[in-house]
Amino acid sequence: MATDYQFSRRGFIRTGAIGVGALALAPALSAMALNKPGKKLGIAIVGLGSYAGGQIAPALQHTENCYLAGLVSGHPDKAAAWAAKYNVPTKNIYNYENFDSIASNPDIDIVYVILPVSMHKEYTIRAAKAGKHVICEKPMALSVNDCNEMVAACRNAERLLSIGYRMHFEPYTAELIHISRNNVYGRLKRFECANGFTYTQDPNAWRLKKALAGGGSLMDMGIYTIQSARYTTGMEPIAVVSARQEKTNQTLFAEVDDKVFWQLEFPNGFIANCKSSYSDQWSSTHAEFEEGNVDLNPNFYYGGIKGTTPAGPMYFPQARQQALQMDDFANCVNFKKESSVNGAEGIRDMKVVEAVYRSLASGKRELV
Repeated sequence: MATDYQFSRRGFIRTGAIGVGALALAPALSAMALNKPGKKLGIAIVGLGSYAGGQIAPALQHTENCYLAGLVSGHPDKAAAWAAKYNVPTKNIYNYENFDSIASNPDIDIVYVILPVSMHKEYTIRAAKAGKHVICEKPMALSVNDCNEMVAACRNAERLLSIGYRMHFEPYTAELIHISRNNVYGRLKRFECANGFTYTQDPNAWRLKKALAGGGSLMDMGIYTIQSARYTTGMEPIAVVSARQEKTNQTLFAEVDDKVFWQLEFPNGFIANCKSSYSDQWSSTHAEFEEGNVDLNPNFYYGGIKGTTPAGPMYFPQARQQALQMDDFANCVNFKKESSVNGAEGIRDMKVVEAVYRSLASGKRELV
């Protein structure tokens, strides 16, 4: 067995580092490698906050199948500055009042909703009714019911919906899935996953307001650990037990959760241990197999991911996760096929999130 994992992106796909059963990642990456892109699609970003400015807009400068075509913001000065920086025509700038008129703009094919979670449903539905395909950031919405409405709206409008699960386009993640699904090091025996950061931002930020965010670290950071447990095991959890919840700052986290610890129970009895935090710099996945451990640490960063296996360290060139994510969705639109990270994928996670919150409230095992 090889002692390292030094592959190029092309070699990574060609050599089959993604196993046949690698959930959504195999279709996502292989589609970009094998399908010739059609029309280069225009994306309008809705919400010009830190993630849009720090990650999505820069990533759109490196995409092959799509480009930054429009902006939606409630701040005219910010929109004007962005337009100048990214060469977006004035006619493609919208605010939240005139957003629906985007329907008549042929430059815009896809709307990327990057707003507080409470606004995801409204703008996904409005975008679909305007005839635009939609990427919606995670978590998908405030509730499973809201998610179902979003899926129905896109289906009724015959528009595609994708959720911003960037890790599905990340090669270290794909390799972990390949290892687990193909029993490279034997059966998976234990799984632990943690994700969090130390919150030092504005105490009035929307992420700390339950009405806007829906929850705290669980919905924001914990959803990555739920995803990791699901795509590593290849199974859907049937029940959860929330071990405990801690708040390091009762004032700062008065409305939302800070640290949450929970266990996911899968149909074969396997248990995955997960945790999220707004008070700790956590970013790791630990998978114990019969023949040794696979660790991704850090795991969920935008870059600088590291991995080790019983055969040695992994190495893949840094992937532009968001560029790959958006290129894949543009490819899906051009070829009229469902995204591998579609609304159904978002609903699965929200069902788990709701079960974790029920378990926190009841102190008992809750079915997903």
